Amino acid sequence: MLTGVIAGAVFTSPAVGSILAAIRTVAQAGTAGTLLIVKNYTGDRLNFGLAREQARAEGIPVEMVVVGDDSAFTVLKKAGRRGLCGTVLVHKVAGALAEAGVGLEEITERVSVVAKNMGTLGVSLSSCSVPGSRPTFELAADEVELGLGIHGEAGVQRVKMASTDEIVTLMLDHMTSDSNVSRVPVQPGSSVVLMVNNLGGLSFLELGIVADAVVRALEARSVKIARALVGTFMSALEMPGVSLTLLLVDRPLLELIDADTTAAAWPNVPRVSVTGQKRSRAAPAEPQEAPDSTAVGGAVSRTALVLERVCAALLSLEERLNALDRAAGDGDCGTTHSRAARAIKAWLKEGPLPASPAPLLARLSVLLLDRMGGSSGALYGLFLTAAAQALKAQTDLPAWSAAMDAGLEAMQKYGKAAPGDRTMLDSLWAVGQELQAWKSPGAALLPVLTKAVQSAEAAAEATRDMEAGAGRASYISSARLDQPDPGAVAAAAIFRAILEGLQNQGAC
Repeated sequence: MLTGVIAGAVFTSPAVGSILAAIRTVAQAGTAGTLLIVKNYTGDRLNFGLAREQARAEGIPVEMVVVGDDSAFTVLKKAGRRGLCGTVLVHKVAGALAEAGVGLEEITERVSVVAKNMGTLGVSLSSCSVPGSRPTFELAADEVELGLGIHGEAGVQRVKMASTDEIVTLMLDHMTSDSNVSRVPVQPGSSVVLMVNNLGGLSFLELGIVADAVVRALEARSVKIARALVGTFMSALEMPGVSLTLLLVDRPLLELIDADTTAAAWPNVPRVSVTGQKRSRAAPAEPQEAPDSTAVGGAVSRTALVLERVCAALLSLEERLNALDRAAGDGDCGTTHSRAARAIKAWLKEGPLPASPAPLLARLSVLLLDRMGGSSGALYGLFLTAAAQALKAQTDLPAWSAAMDAGLEAMQKYGKAAPGDRTMLDSLWAVGQELQAWKSPGAALLPVLTKAVQSAEAAAEATRDMEAGAGRASYISSARLDQPDPGAVAAAAIFRAILEGLQNQGAC
């Protein structure tokens, strides 16, 4: 793309001597001529212009293109439009033409035309700071700056904070308005190269969100996006902002944009139009569930009552679980479990439940995976999915014990926790050990389950003295972990609620 680059101090034009030295170096390499691509700022025009005149006086063929692609000012200033990120596209086109053997004068003429058919507009959440200096302007927490430059200078308008879609719409309206003398003449049906440029302080995630919003907004205006370049091309130190550049293109110009380059930072974008490409695909439909032919009204009602009791227990524990979690995690264990409880309560109101255990647990697993969130949602989803498989053929007490074993195995396989790691698994493991008794002939439901609940509560309390071996708590000093694990407490409470629900219905 470029043969040489001349840098000055931060936000300062390079010295004439440095520019002239670069021109001489390129000339000595045997080039046919040199093109200076200069952003439209007074210091740059003066210093590059003077270096050009001195080089020409030495017999070196030198041309200069001054790029002004700023679309911020609706009334033309005497100094003209500032040079912004669109200059990088001029670099690309000029480099491709030179590589193709085009002469210096023709390159100068063609890139001058390119520079007139593009525009750039920036927006930022704050200014930037030259090392050792204060920010160049201040913004309120609910404001953004529109139309700023790349040297930390303030923009043309200060607007209230809004959504990405709203900010992008404001930017495109400003850039293409008929009342704006620096507008980009984009019309429905126009073909453009879009450049979404990080001004320095945005994450890749934020940049992608902006890019998606711009693509959708342009396509809604029937503008064809021939290429979309997203990245950091021209930054302003750590400025947390973004600039948008639109370049009107035809097929010959697009071929120059697509031309191969060895510039390491140039994005390797597909040479296909963004518009017209399918960027999302609908999720496949859920497989139809087989009819639950074993449904019995009384059984469904008893199941619903047990689930209601579980939900009530989790909702009542929300604040306690959050308090326990603040010492070992991010303080949301109670919120996560209450979210699950509210999702189950809403599900109970939607219609009759599956009466067979396997489809019931399978439906619960999907619900928790979708609505509970966090690692707890994933772990309970794993547990219930595996347990459901073990109950497809049989639903007697030995089958329920086997289902508990299957659930615990899945949790250990994917969660990587083990008994004694100070997690919810400690309580569940205690339950699983006691439920082994159901595999013996003549075992009764409630006596075994009662003992299992007591063991789970004891195991939850015992986590108080354990060193965390998994989960977020494993990153916390053991000296600070002097309370029971909230996940273990929640798991024990769930089984306590199941036991009490069955006891209230006279199960034996």
